[in-house]
Amino acid sequence: MDVLESVDAYWRAANYLSVGQIYLLDNPLLTRPLRAEDVKPRLLGHWGTTPGLNFCFAHLNRVIRERDENMIYIVGPGHGGPAAVAHAWLEGTYTDKYPDVTQDEPGMRALFRQFSFPGGIPSHVAPEVPGSIHEGGELGYSLAHAYGAAFDNPELVVACVIGDGEAETGPLAASWHANKFLTPGRDGVVLPILHLNGYKIANPTILARIPEQELAALLEGYGYHPHLVAGAEPLAVHRRMAEVLDTVFDRLRDDPTGRPPMIVLRTPKGWTGPHEVDGLPVEGTWRAHQVPLTEVRTRPEKLAALAAWMHSYRPRELFEGDGRPAEIVRAAVPEQRRRMSANPHANGGELLRPLRLPDYRDYAVEVESPAARTSSPTGVLGGFLRDVLERNPTAFRLMGPDETASNRLSAVYQTTAKTWNAATLPTDEHLAPDGRVMEVLSEHLCQGWLEGYLLTGRHGLFNCYEAFIHIVDSMFNQHAKWLESARRIPWRRPISSLNYLLSSHVWRQDHNGFSHQDPGFLDVVMNKKAEVVRVYLPPDANTLLSVADHCLRSRDYVNVVVAGKHQAHDLMPMDDAVAHCARGLGILPWASTDAGEHPDVVLACAGDTPTMETLAAAALIREHLPRLKVRVVNVVDLMRLLPPSMHPHGMADAEFDTLFTADRPIIFNFHGYPWSIHRLIYRRTGHANFHVRGYREEGTTTTPFDMAMLNGIDRYHLVMDVIDRVPGIGATAGHLRQRMVDARLRARAHTREHGEDPPEISSWTWPARNGEKEQ
Repeated sequence: MDVLESVDAYWRAANYLSVGQIYLLDNPLLTRPLRAEDVKPRLLGHWGTTPGLNFCFAHLNRVIRERDENMIYIVGPGHGGPAAVAHAWLEGTYTDKYPDVTQDEPGMRALFRQFSFPGGIPSHVAPEVPGSIHEGGELGYSLAHAYGAAFDNPELVVACVIGDGEAETGPLAASWHANKFLTPGRDGVVLPILHLNGYKIANPTILARIPEQELAALLEGYGYHPHLVAGAEPLAVHRRMAEVLDTVFDRLRDDPTGRPPMIVLRTPKGWTGPHEVDGLPVEGTWRAHQVPLTEVRTRPEKLAALAAWMHSYRPRELFEGDGRPAEIVRAAVPEQRRRMSANPHANGGELLRPLRLPDYRDYAVEVESPAARTSSPTGVLGGFLRDVLERNPTAFRLMGPDETASNRLSAVYQTTAKTWNAATLPTDEHLAPDGRVMEVLSEHLCQGWLEGYLLTGRHGLFNCYEAFIHIVDSMFNQHAKWLESARRIPWRRPISSLNYLLSSHVWRQDHNGFSHQDPGFLDVVMNKKAEVVRVYLPPDANTLLSVADHCLRSRDYVNVVVAGKHQAHDLMPMDDAVAHCARGLGILPWASTDAGEHPDVVLACAGDTPTMETLAAAALIREHLPRLKVRVVNVVDLMRLLPPSMHPHGMADAEFDTLFTADRPIIFNFHGYPWSIHRLIYRRTGHANFHVRGYREEGTTTTPFDMAMLNGIDRYHLVMDVIDRVPGIGATAGHLRQRMVDARLRARAHTREHGEDPPEISSWTWPARNGEKEQ
């Protein structure tokens, strides 16, 4: 049997199955004349990119068979679902994962019926598709995912098909530079295949229209060695693709040009589909993008055209009488262990191994008395991460957009450098080809690398300025949806959580100003399903260590940790910090004056700066209103505020009321937008008693305390809130309230004259009292 005949048969079979998925409810093998009732009432799906994807799968399988390559694929064109599903079914993996979708006529009927059908599977490449790690719902991230999958996988080849529509996106444009971060010998290989079929939904694509010489120059400028495959006549394109793939794989790990090879595949959009419909050209035009033939159930000539289209693939040559793939098709399928749809790297939980973590307690700061000394929380965390990297040299990476040092994590450079395979200068620091810190000034690329790394069974952490993590809002959404879907698929194994460390946060971006002040990513995260998201606001270094250890051990979550890099008060010895984080929130007894009694007011806080201001307010109240019974509650795990019916970490109403009370005023000082807390607690009995302060979109270049005053989270304003909201003290505390107003005015004037906060603010510590140890 001629090898290319088998490749062509596989391609035709995959195309046939793809058309069937879009159109058919019944009669999958066309064993009788096609009838209107055989066709789905709602025709959903995308044909235009599918034949090109099937073509790539068929040829990559030939390479795998002949060279025993360990390969996975990533499909960049958004709605290539029919191709990926057809590929998995022909390889037998779909039946292995879904035994009711058998490799015969009934199974083919089930395969067709489920596609883009209520209760079935999506039209794009989704977690339900064996062999996939890349969600096809949004464009721009395929190449970043491919490189992330290749890091620390020296035997792996990642074939990444990039649609020419996708190639117009900003994230994909940045991703071409990822070749400067791949280290030969340590990492695997990425084979980009830029598929130019000329059109998006309704418009031509840029890269398909620029002159070929300019396109080659562009790709060479990115550092690649492009190989062109173009045409519309199948036999000629098969031969050319085979020649190019042999050349590419001969040089894949050592191209004589010094550039990694890539392929530019130019074929018609909707290749092998209807040439013309209703007198208008379809194949090779934007009209082939989705469903080329419509009104099939109501117009007999369209039904006949669909039958002719499907018969053009000669299904009797491709499938046995019972629907099984014929020998000529099966001959193109690799051995079980090498099938792309069954590769364990595409189900990363199968390869995942726990991190070898040091004991985070060994990095604790000593706390003899609360809020008496300070340390940099992320600076302390840097030492822990340094040793995580040292202990896990092939399974953990730290990602960041040029902010690792800025976020005070520089201790990691004692173990490893930043990955860099481009030119270096004597003035450079911490750059090396084998570095394990990944820095590039593209949040999209950092996120995509980490997602690809996690989805193939490894671990990592993404550190970023809080305001600019919004750049990957949509990527976070896609990954969270992937996790939500994957949790419902029995054969998908759990993967390591996606961990964000957000530092340089809103309350300490006083020097950079308004553009750098935004805590809104927390709101984006809290919109996702409860089972996959966690938000942590550790108030000091020891709680951050405890939270970080927990997050690095977790699976199938998105963990968002917000922690400051500047000096913050050390509040708890490590044992207390561990207990506090395990509870997720709790009373700070040393800051409270309500022991054994019902409090007059509750001061709650979440976030390091709001916590410090709350403690300072509590100290002022203790000094000036000594008879007032104050309870101070700190929240680390934001999801604890939800009821258990809404989140696994949620707190029962009885416990919530015991902690916060059901009838006393609660002044809640929050890191983010105030309404976020109201969203979490609106069902609680005492919700009407909550007064939440937080960021209210007031910011500028100013001092840290002035930033707090602009948004009303400062200690003086909190004392005023207590006076205004605790019944019975307003009239007697009028003098104190006026003193708080004056203190705010003095602090504002001091910043305007001296450019810094008053010493009583910047050097504040918790006032030691009788029986408390002085520092």
